[in-house]
Amino acid sequence: MKLKQKLILIISSLFLMIGQVSAEETMSFDAKVNAAFASATGPFVSFIFAPFPGTTFPWIVLWLVVAATFFTLYFGFVQFRFFNHAIALVKGDYSNPNDAGEVSHFQALATALSGTVGLGNIAGVGVAVAIGGPGATFWMIAAGLLGMATKFTECTLGVKYRNEYANGTVSGGPMYYISKGFKERGLFGGKFLAVLFSIFCILGALGGGNMFQANQAHAAITGITGEFPGWITGVIFAIIVFAVIVGGVKSIARVTEKVVPFMGVLYVGAALVILIVNYDKSAGPLTKFSPVHSLV
Repeated sequence: MKLKQKLILIISSLFLMIGQVSAEETMSFDAKVNAAFASATGPFVSFIFAPFPGTTFPWIVLWLVVAATFFTLYFGFVQFRFFNHAIALVKGDYSNPNDAGEVSHFQALATALSGTVGLGNIAGVGVAVAIGGPGATFWMIAAGLLGMATKFTECTLGVKYRNEYANGTVSGGPMYYISKGFKERGLFGGKFLAVLFSIFCILGALGGGNMFQANQAHAAITGITGEFPGWITGVIFAIIVFAVIVGGVKSIARVTEKVVPFMGVLYVGAALVILIVNYDKSAGPLTKFSPVHSLV
């Protein structure tokens, strides 16, 4: 029996044994876990989203928008000038089987989008509109367009400073280009910042990449089936995710290239259906769709 099958069998057996725990005890456990993480991350979240002195604007948002604006201007609105080139890359017009790398351009795009559709486009937008009103949509669109230049910069640096190995595999990312880039320019602190980024990346994957998405999925499921212990959803998701990621980046890419297009079509289709069904209610939000409305 393969290792993957053994591990899935062990996890499934553990799942059945844990299932003997009463719902009351489980819900209490869920509440304790939530309270523990809230108390541990509360001060950090408050610091990250603290307002810029003299304003109510979070400094982290200002930092991201300023950086995105700088990259947009520095590269001459690269997100618009090279849009057709980006489509050509995804289509495979520039693909070469002899190039370094383990996945295709489309697989890389699908893998990146797999963590965006849902977390950002659905849950994030819903929270933003609920808090900031319809006008928040304008700022999300503007920040998204500017953020494309930031993503271009990150991806370009990631490819430039990645490690290519003799067996055809590659490894890269901010932790690589931060340390290598700083060293190349004679700056100090690159390795420290690279390690710091890696730590924050792990914590972000634990919170935003796993807990938040599992929590949102559980909330959606309980809205249909009724309340049940949250850890059940977590265990099921953990087994499914493990079965995908245990095969490495190639396994992840093979799954995402099939799932993400379906997710995208479903997302756009659902949005259109909602707009059509609620067409008579669209006039109100459209009159408030302005950058000023979300600030008042």
